[in-house]
Amino acid sequence: MQSCLLRLKASTLNAITLLTLTVVSAVAGPRYSSRIVDTKSGPIRGIISELNSKLLEPVEVFRGIPYAAPPVGERRFMPPRPPIPWTGTKLADTFPPVCPQNVPDITNKTMAFLKMPRGRYLQLRKLLPLLKNQSEDCLYLNLYVPGSVFSTKV
Repeated sequence: MQSCLLRLKASTLNAITLLTLTVVSAVAGPRYSSRIVDTKSGPIRGIISELNSKLLEPVEVFRGIPYAAPPVGERRFMPPRPPIPWTGTKLADTFPPVCPQNVPDITNKTMAFLKMPRGRYLQLRKLLPLLKNQSEDCLYLNLYVPGSVFSTKV
């Protein structure tokens, strides 16, 4: 009897944990825009970004929209070519790679301060997570559309 009660408590706890994780992941995940925008290369759908401010309206964000074909392989050091078209709706919800950067080493704070002012060091610390994904395939746009534009008919 006691083992049945323990199993019931454990399964109830597991169900509550699963429900909590489902709700948290649903809340934490991106909210996709209801509209699909047609581009020359194919349709895209962005996300709605709600800022932590009562004064600022939400914005529609389109991340990683290619504006040229990747300049890699035979296209390296050549004039840009139109982007490669896609079929289906492209979810524009992920930041693309940034072009290769020569980022100063700031792992040793004391040595970094010998090479740069404190303000630059602090700014680099904020930017480093965005500079981790580097590639020569970096010809993309990130677009931010004011909420008043996407909430009305365009």
